[in-house]
Amino acid sequence: MKIIKSVMLLVLTTVLVSIIGCGGNAVTPPAGDGTEIVINDDAGRRVKLTKRPERIVVCSVSFLEPLRLVGGTVVGRATSQMVPDFAKDIPQVGKAVQIDVEKVLALNPDLVIINKGMNEKLVKLFEDNGIPSIVIKARTYEDVKRELNIMAQLTGQPDKAAAAIKSMDERIAAIKAKLPKEEKRVAILFSSSQGLNIQLKGSIAGSISHDFGWKNIAEGMTPMEKNPDATPYSLETMVEQNPEVIFVVTMGNAQSLEQDLLKEFKSNPAWNTVGAVQKNRVYFLPQDTFLINPGLKYPECYEKMAKMVYPELF
Repeated sequence: MKIIKSVMLLVLTTVLVSIIGCGGNAVTPPAGDGTEIVINDDAGRRVKLTKRPERIVVCSVSFLEPLRLVGGTVVGRATSQMVPDFAKDIPQVGKAVQIDVEKVLALNPDLVIINKGMNEKLVKLFEDNGIPSIVIKARTYEDVKRELNIMAQLTGQPDKAAAAIKSMDERIAAIKAKLPKEEKRVAILFSSSQGLNIQLKGSIAGSISHDFGWKNIAEGMTPMEKNPDATPYSLETMVEQNPEVIFVVTMGNAQSLEQDLLKEFKSNPAWNTVGAVQKNRVYFLPQDTFLINPGLKYPECYEKMAKMVYPELF
């Protein structure tokens, strides 16, 4: 009996020493190249990767700069006119709204990053071909910070993500500190060849306005079924709410859309009763940072909108 107790004590001591030597954490045998990565994506999925991805395809060009910052290797990207210079030669796999699955497969990726709200239907297709994917929502600034942390998790570069987030937070805080503590009634229009809608706080410009403490006249309105970041356009609502400032985001030929909208403002008597139109406080936002997610350029978007409303402060 004494021998058995001694053996058990020896085993227990060995186990305790092993645990203490590991900092008290349970040790899980590594998989693949020694790294197992678990990502909780924005589609509510728990995605396990047995190694760090080395061949990534992105279904939105807005993922390119954050991935580059944390050392990700992109071998395929969505087709877009708004591509950073460093990514122009990366093979294209079709427009964000119409990804060519065959082109993606031909690149032999070990991960595909999918844009939430646009490409989720591709998840199963990639799974059926043995290719893991993660779904990322990247619209608001908070989305971007989460996106950066996820990508840093993929590449093993959390310090780079933390440094970038800290820098952006500081720049945005400095911009907000300059603004007077007053509520501005704003409207954010989205103009395309298919017409107009009004953006909510889930949009890029809408989220910045909300962070500034401005009053979005569309707040509380019912979102569109296929676009939760917008609500249907109504001139009656615009006149009734009488915004002090109107921001416009365009998709398509920016110059043509801007001219058409300004012509409508000038010729329609109802529009001429709106304070923002009367005082020439209608501002067109650049497509390259307000149409697709600006990513690391979010502080520039904050400054752009703040400077339009308060040019004397910047």
